[in-house]
Amino acid sequence: MTTTAFDAPATTIPAPALTLSAPVNLRDLGGIPVAQGVIRPGFAIRADDLSTVTEEVADALVGDGLRTVIDLRSADEVALTGRGPLGARTTVNYHHVPFLTTVADGAEEIDLAQPNFAGMYRRMFAGAAPQIVTALAIIAHAPGAIAFHCAAGQDRTGVLAASLLLALGADDAEIVADYARTGDNSAAIHERLAPTMQPLMAKFGFDLDAAARAAMATGFSPAPMQGLLAWLGEQAEDRLALLRAAGLSDALIARLRERAGTA
Repeated sequence: MTTTAFDAPATTIPAPALTLSAPVNLRDLGGIPVAQGVIRPGFAIRADDLSTVTEEVADALVGDGLRTVIDLRSADEVALTGRGPLGARTTVNYHHVPFLTTVADGAEEIDLAQPNFAGMYRRMFAGAAPQIVTALAIIAHAPGAIAFHCAAGQDRTGVLAASLLLALGADDAEIVADYARTGDNSAAIHERLAPTMQPLMAKFGFDLDAAARAAMATGFSPAPMQGLLAWLGEQAEDRLALLRAAGLSDALIARLRERAGTA
């Protein structure tokens, strides 16, 4: 692994010496069945933190067609690690679309056990609906492959992945199955993000190791995504209603389906 350091962050957290590594929760959404077929490979990729990938991973992603990165992390997270090696690839466009103002947004209401994250997902979906629509518009119109990520590639990334799959007409089972695949990577995710996220979480009074222990004690559950989807159905017959109110149009949905190769 390669160790490097980026520009000093605009935060009170000292800049860590970053150990660059390969993502452990990256996957292409290609092959998932949706309303009018299956998503084509190379359309959309979901991932854990792409700011700390190695030079070799950055080259491989660009070589495979990556042209756009949507960063869902907070400003504090971005200040710590910057864009990393992908930031030096001039063919890759970068969009910062934070779903949370800080990683502590609403954290006082969060049970550290992952099976109980449904409430957090509901609040995120409702509070970040304009950002979700912005991210979907980027996915719809950006050239080449699009990757979107947060830190773990689980919660913020999971909400955006679910929103995209809903817009493409995937059924609940497929959305939940995609979310649940993160469970196999939980231990590796914690090991990879702990060096940067532990001091940032501590700044806000939260212990990342305690969260990891709680998650491992309960095991990874599909319940949070199932809860989000059920709640959306309770809000309106059209589960995209909150996003439509925030600007999601039929034309944008049609463009997404065209880009996904399903129109």
